[in-house]
Amino acid sequence: MTYKGSAIDPSKPSIARVYDYLLGGKDNYAVDREIGDVFKRDLPGSVAIAFANRAALTRAVREIARTTGIRQFVDLGSGLPTADNVHQVAQRHAPESRVVYVDIDPQVLVHGRALLEDNDLTRVVAVDVRDPEGIRTHPDTVEMIDFDRPVAVIFSAILHHVNDDEDPAGIVRYWRDHVASGSYFFMSHFRSGNNPETVEAEAVLQQTFGRGRWRTDAEIASLLDGLEILDPGIVPASLWRPDENDDAMDIGQRRELTVWEHLIAAGLARKA
Repeated sequence: MTYKGSAIDPSKPSIARVYDYLLGGKDNYAVDREIGDVFKRDLPGSVAIAFANRAALTRAVREIARTTGIRQFVDLGSGLPTADNVHQVAQRHAPESRVVYVDIDPQVLVHGRALLEDNDLTRVVAVDVRDPEGIRTHPDTVEMIDFDRPVAVIFSAILHHVNDDEDPAGIVRYWRDHVASGSYFFMSHFRSGNNPETVEAEAVLQQTFGRGRWRTDAEIASLLDGLEILDPGIVPASLWRPDENDDAMDIGQRRELTVWEHLIAAGLARKA
């Protein structure tokens, strides 16, 4: 998320570009790599958070596309394009799926729109995630999404960048109240471990961006208030419906997760 200005500024770090760097992408600058290297160097193993989150998102979109009739997705705070983006996963299993990506980071907009030039079923909308009304009523959203039918709303690693005084629960509540019954909500979120790793990682983000809020399982679940949280509930992302061949599984048994893998949670909920 970027909140001021519309031009790419390579002198200031971007959450989206730092995340891209941690995932091994190339759409980042020295200032982003400097922040990313703090995690790599001073918080060894913390990069697992980014990979565990991305893998859980991929599994969730695949699950929705395969097992429900939902064919429209709104990805809030989508970040820079990487492998297995939401539209690629959804359209792999249901080619008619429509996807609206939402982000305000100017580099995300440039790369996203270039990637999607030839995809008539996908749009990129430049509206702040804290303005859900602006997102829902944006002409590109209106063109792509029929809110009288169920939709999948994606909050992948975004609400932990919304501080408490910005009312993250109100953002989710808005979408809950404006989508049809049968809609799905996927959420992943920094998960507080009440340990030194949580404190240090949170400090890095707050000092750099003024945002980055680790929340407990109960706090994360409360963001989904009024929705039915589906099995297995709010759990570490690596344990959210893992594939049998995931490295979170070892000959039918789950291996012990690292302390960092415990610090990103995921959950799927449904509006009755």
